Amino acid sequence: MKIAHQTWLEYVQKLDEINSHAADLMRDWVEKHGLDDRDALIRYAYALATKYGEAAGALACEMYDMTAVAAGKVLPSAEIATTATGEEVGKAINGSLKHSMFETPSVIYRLVKQVAADTTLKNARRDGAEFAWIPSGDTCPFCIMLASNGWQRKSAKDHAEHIHQNCDCQYAVRFSSRDGVAGYDPDKYYEMYSDADGGNYQEKLNSMRRKNYKANRDEILEQQRAAYDRRKEYGEE
Repeated sequence: MKIAHQTWLEYVQKLDEINSHAADLMRDWVEKHGLDDRDALIRYAYALATKYGEAAGALACEMYDMTAVAAGKVLPSAEIATTATGEEVGKAINGSLKHSMFETPSVIYRLVKQVAADTTLKNARRDGAEFAWIPSGDTCPFCIMLASNGWQRKSAKDHAEHIHQNCDCQYAVRFSSRDGVAGYDPDKYYEMYSDADGGNYQEKLNSMRRKNYKANRDEILEQQRAAYDRRKEYGEE
């Protein structure tokens, strides 16, 4: 049985609400307290990554269990993947601050979203389910490449790949070829990837990025101007 397209959209929208709320709280904290106390910043970031990572993981468990029931499987309840450790949070925050204070919310968004993706992969490995990267919204070239891989088994990776902000793509599972997510067409994404110019995957991705930039140039420039204005306001320029 396939997951209805609307059901999938509601799931990724709920995940985005969790991720975005955590990022907003991180942004508010930075604007209020600044960056002078790095230890306090990392402690707060770790608290957010833990609390909202658990929320995202719990939602991913609900989707996994619902998918299993719909497929007629009797399985143990899904288990939440491990949230980011204090060391991982500190490394991510310190790395982001080498570029801009405005990247710290993006770090939290990514760390929270990571738990949901890792949760799906963890349980898929446990139960021998197939998994696929399902695009939603404005899909970046790398996500298109991942989506073009179709349904797969036995990921050996501890963490899902390419988790970033402003992306509604997420992993889904299926337990037979009859299952899946309505509307997901890996052949379409494989054709998009294959038709891109380039002799290797990096050249193809760059070609797709250039094409995407041309199609969305005005919106991208507006986002860049807004980011520049924020940095100027806080003395980063």
